[in-house]
Amino acid sequence: MADATIVECVVVGAGPAGLTAAIALASAGVETAVIARGATVVPDHRTTALLHGSVNALRALGAWDRCRAHAAALKSITIVDDTSRLIRAPEVRFAASEIGLEAFGYNIENRFLAAALEARARELASLTWIEGEAEALELGDYSVTARLNTGAAVTARLAAGADGQRSLCRAAAGIASDRRIYPQTALTFNLCHSRSHHDNSTEFHTETGPFTLVPLPGRRSSLVFVVAPGDAPVLASLSDTPLALEIERRCHSVLGKMELEPGGGVFPLAVETARRFASRRVALVGEAAHLMPPIGAQGLNLGLRDAATLAELVTMARQAGGDVGDHELTERYDHTRRADIMSRTLAVDLLNRTLLSDFLPMQAARGLGLFLMHRFAPLRRAAMREGVEPLASQPRLMRGEGLWQE
Repeated sequence: MADATIVECVVVGAGPAGLTAAIALASAGVETAVIARGATVVPDHRTTALLHGSVNALRALGAWDRCRAHAAALKSITIVDDTSRLIRAPEVRFAASEIGLEAFGYNIENRFLAAALEARARELASLTWIEGEAEALELGDYSVTARLNTGAAVTARLAAGADGQRSLCRAAAGIASDRRIYPQTALTFNLCHSRSHHDNSTEFHTETGPFTLVPLPGRRSSLVFVVAPGDAPVLASLSDTPLALEIERRCHSVLGKMELEPGGGVFPLAVETARRFASRRVALVGEAAHLMPPIGAQGLNLGLRDAATLAELVTMARQAGGDVGDHELTERYDHTRRADIMSRTLAVDLLNRTLLSDFLPMQAARGLGLFLMHRFAPLRRAAMREGVEPLASQPRLMRGEGLWQE
């Protein structure tokens, strides 16, 4: 007989958003299983800028202290218009101290974040870790069953689909998505440099997209370098020394001499959004619900807000004696997440389009927006607060509150 597990919630996928959902549910006493593939043999050197609310959530869940030593504070952000166009915006600096924060958030390599979340997950008595990959999801009126490639099966009231942009859960629930490919490719690197970053992230706006340096501990930074697709293979083919020199040239040597670390990546940019975020006892979390370019540190932070919101709704339903996966809950999750996801997706898409466009009015609109934020402190502070603590979504975990509190 194949192994069978019965729980209240099953989380399919063990990326940061999925593990956060699983930890939040289990910490609130919800019997939860997480289905995770075997450990990858290739370490993930990519980084994530965790905003203030996400750090609050990780701290409340007992994961932050396990990885804090590997994270660098983001105390300020400088935006530089590095285009050669007729209409250019002024340089704008955003400081976390202006809105009463020590830092906007922290930048951390994904491997350290993943290790901290996994260690916390394996401690929880209400969380069952099941090694394997979900191959099928069977949806019923009162339950959902995930069948694994190992022959095991997990039955639950609710499935959290945290299984990425090619989501099995999304397909099983019959949820369509809208996808668009950008004429851009992102190169990602971690770098050592001779000058201090002073906890400042510098984002150069270029005609092909953003070129963003984000602090890491010590004299190190991560780089997201967006270029035209035809340029990516040429740059990626360079050996470390000439590539480091090219990166240094493009950022005007703001951090001095640079040296590449192992583990760079290349990937095309796309945006994809599910038409619904929950249906038929399936709730989508992270990239299963929304995929966006690495601009403005929105992607994973949105996913963590998905996880926090879902866990809060499930906990409330459970405390009220309700069905944690019924139509009322999935409808509420879909409604609750919609404003946050759609507004962030639209903002990132518009910013990206203004960088690529040769249409003068669009360039003027971007320049005017940055000029106004540069000149008017109240507008700048409002933009910072919305970026770090969006009004559309502040679940309890993002405020640092535990879900198990009455």
